[in-house]
Amino acid sequence: MPEITLGELAGRIGAALENGDPERTVGRLASLSEAGPGDLSFLSNPAYAGQLAVTRAEAVVVGRDAVPAASAALLRVDNPDLAFARAAEFIAPPPPRPEPGVHPAAVVSPAARLGAGVSVGAGVVVEAGAAVGDRTVLYPGVYIGPESSVGPDSVLYPNVTVYHRVAIGARCVIHAGAVVGSDGFGFVWSGKGYFKVPQIGTVVVEDDVEIGANSCIDRARFGETRIGAGTKLDNLVHIAHNVKIGKHCAFAAMVALAGSVSVGNGVQMGGQVTVVGHLCIGDRVTILGQSAVTKNLPGTESGVSGEDLVWISTPAKPFREQLKEWQNIKALGRLRKTVKDLENRLERLEKEKHDG
Repeated sequence: MPEITLGELAGRIGAALENGDPERTVGRLASLSEAGPGDLSFLSNPAYAGQLAVTRAEAVVVGRDAVPAASAALLRVDNPDLAFARAAEFIAPPPPRPEPGVHPAAVVSPAARLGAGVSVGAGVVVEAGAAVGDRTVLYPGVYIGPESSVGPDSVLYPNVTVYHRVAIGARCVIHAGAVVGSDGFGFVWSGKGYFKVPQIGTVVVEDDVEIGANSCIDRARFGETRIGAGTKLDNLVHIAHNVKIGKHCAFAAMVALAGSVSVGNGVQMGGQVTVVGHLCIGDRVTILGQSAVTKNLPGTESGVSGEDLVWISTPAKPFREQLKEWQNIKALGRLRKTVKDLENRLERLEKEKHDG
């Protein structure tokens, strides 16, 4: 890995160097517990503050207000998570990038359009009418359906499937096995069996979106399913037909949104969150893991702020309301003991009265 001096690194990530020689170098990234000389680590969670005093790291990225005891050099920043991620760009080598060109084992329709510097791997299929933007990478096994488009500087990892008439923006990253544009789950009971409702809409993925491995984004019944710019989806996320997701949202693994859900900007969902169809989730709402949303959740566009934007449980309820319920449940043990003591006292009093 390339090395960088602490002085240069501090300048690049906007850090104040403390307790360290600016000419010392770091060339690896490591956790506080595993770091050694020449390693860069970071501290953002106070739960790990105790490890800072004993870490052998060369330098540690910390918050500006942290007052930890450490023998390592400290790089003080406003946001340790963000600064450490930026530092990784200068220290960790980027993943190997295939050379531009079309592999002999790829099948590219003469009616498809490939931009400059595109890399097309073995087993890739690009159908007629499809367009791939400049410098985009299609890893082996990728399928781009008829009349679909992928914007410039995007990366589609192995075995990504993009169905027909789907639009993917610039600088998108789609991880292995993801499917974009599969049919929405639309069926009508005919009395004898299920009649399939034609799914004739499309999917639009805006710029700078990342889609995790084996995620599925369904095409719309009509109109479009849309993923807003800058949104990040983890692995195994399911977005159903006609869902609209705003900009800069983040969904953890196994989130599932039913059809026609509307999600605002800056929404965060923890793992295994589910949302019932046709609901609206407002801007900046946070839904904690394993919650099930069964009603509309207002966001900052409705004047909601602070803790009132955080929801949890099944069905989802405001976090502070759930916290009170947990406190009440915890108190039930003491209440049971109190009731039992009162019953015993009453029994003794009745016995004394009877004996007297």
